Amino acid sequence: MTTATPGAAPPDLGALAAALPEGALVADADRMDKYRWDRAHDPAAGMPLAVVRATCTEDVQAAVRWAAASGVGVIPRGAGTGLSGGATAQAGCLVVSTERMTAIEIDTATRTATAEPGALNIAVKRAAAEQGLWYPPDPSSYEICSIGGNVATNAGGLCCVKYGVTTDYVLGLTVVLADGTAVELGGPRLKDAAGLSLTKLFVGSEGTLGIVTRVLLRLVPAQRAPSTLVATFGSLDDAIDTVVEVSRRLRPSMLELMDRASINATEDALRMGLDRDAEALLLMQSDEPAPRGAAEIAEMAAVCEAHRAREVVTTDDPEEAAAFVAARRMVITAIEPLGSLLLEDVGVPLPRLGELVRGIEKIAAARDVLIAVVAHAGDGNTHPLVVYDAADVDQTARASAAYADIMALGISLGGTITGEHGVGRLKRPWLGDQLGPDALALNRRIKDALDPQGILNPGAVFDPAD
Repeated sequence: MTTATPGAAPPDLGALAAALPEGALVADADRMDKYRWDRAHDPAAGMPLAVVRATCTEDVQAAVRWAAASGVGVIPRGAGTGLSGGATAQAGCLVVSTERMTAIEIDTATRTATAEPGALNIAVKRAAAEQGLWYPPDPSSYEICSIGGNVATNAGGLCCVKYGVTTDYVLGLTVVLADGTAVELGGPRLKDAAGLSLTKLFVGSEGTLGIVTRVLLRLVPAQRAPSTLVATFGSLDDAIDTVVEVSRRLRPSMLELMDRASINATEDALRMGLDRDAEALLLMQSDEPAPRGAAEIAEMAAVCEAHRAREVVTTDDPEEAAAFVAARRMVITAIEPLGSLLLEDVGVPLPRLGELVRGIEKIAAARDVLIAVVAHAGDGNTHPLVVYDAADVDQTARASAAYADIMALGISLGGTITGEHGVGRLKRPWLGDQLGPDALALNRRIKDALDPQGILNPGAVFDPAD
């Protein structure tokens, strides 16, 4: 794979432009600038050779074929909301954006949605809801993130504690491979054991094995209106003990945690009366039928009270519940005004959640940086947000060290460096520490088999130098 070489003539874009619809190819630096970063704001982002704003599978095929013939790397890009640098542009590469591919079709007979990768998560949810159906995966950024990006990172969200993550709802894919071949995988079948599980292989592969141009999604009947519980705690340990106990006894449809820094940042933004002195806030929901749901919420409340909750509030009012969920969803946005962020995505087996959160607290103190923690607590997936002043060299170094410390802590607890954001480029240095040499080598063999030139999303997940 070639990258930009000072003084070297760039590959000729004429043949690529001729193979694409008018206006699909962008080579103007000012227009390309917004395609250089995702939400991780990777400082290593380079200026691409060009951007292809694809409108269909054939456009993606044309772009990949040209790139393969020219030895140019291809950076697949959806909505640009990724948090691990998975869509960071590389100097001299070709960015293939699927933002214009937004079609959605609902089939009520098979309870499926066929979505192009640029369709937003919220658009799929709305289209399904119009037919009395529901698409459960719900990242906090569901209003702005795309289905293609969700598939690329195997995104989760607030409901995944009960309903699972993106891969649990992907029945089929159209994928453009590194040679430009478009393959059809899976189909509208709930059971399918024919051949290797290739559909699952591409979900979570972060554009390193192929570019997804169509997704067949499983839908389920519309969710029942949930009952909601919010509890605040004077002790973070009490809150985490509550999470573990509730998870052992019940199956909530939502179980989220906010620490004190997250609570205060959210209260600064929303002014909704959150308890600023609380060390932790838990948000739980039950969507079981009314009698069972009420009993489940009552049992959750009893567990909270047994673990010394300062306050327990329950509600069946949809608007009040939506306000609490919205507060949880906006934590990252609320923290952003405090400084630059390094966004973690570390998950551990649930019984070790307390060790992880307390360990993060010790890392923050040792490195003298603010680390806010918000978590999909019910499945052990935490999002530590390392806050720092990017203009302060010393503080930036301490923040980077804290980021590395958290990765190492998660791995030492039998956890993962990413539960749903993906490895991208920012977490690549720790992938081998988690997987071990044999599993990492197996990953690399699969990558090399499907992308022998190494043109697909170079630098994401895998080290190009390996």
